[in-house]
Amino acid sequence: MRKISQQAAAQKEPGKRLLRLRVNGETKEVAAETSKTLLEVLREDLGLTGTKHGCELGECGTCAVLVNGEPVLSCLLLGVESEDGEITTVEGLMRDGRPHPLQRAFADLGATQCGYCIPGILLTAKALLDKNPRPGRDEIRQALSGNLCRCTGYTKILQAVELAAGRGEAQ
Repeated sequence: MRKISQQAAAQKEPGKRLLRLRVNGETKEVAAETSKTLLEVLREDLGLTGTKHGCELGECGTCAVLVNGEPVLSCLLLGVESEDGEITTVEGLMRDGRPHPLQRAFADLGATQCGYCIPGILLTAKALLDKNPRPGRDEIRQALSGNLCRCTGYTKILQAVELAAGRGEAQ
């Protein structure tokens, strides 16, 4: 059986292009429609379903991923616009098979609630702690202000980010 390369497949289908993305430290090639958002490319073409599909308006932060260390709303960014960036999804937070310190702090405090918004919150918090390893409560609240949680409240989420920062191993 003859295998068709991703590039050949992309050339045969109008509107598709071979994208080379650097995701979670690995280079990935995917033939994707040029009109697809980064969220759609990650979930549908790369199978990285940890990034959640929320409002599609850039208002809830559920789809947040890091591009070059900065939180971005993947529902508002085209996949083709991400080709030169280093993309980190929630799947990329694991280190040597162990959860990231932020993930451990969220689990330790039961801050995950339903979990739907947590991937975007974790990545936004990671970006904050990478820049400021010891943020105050107001800085954490400001950094997470674009991430909406519809479950209950933000107290445990804020406490979990503070716990991770206090442990000093979240960078």
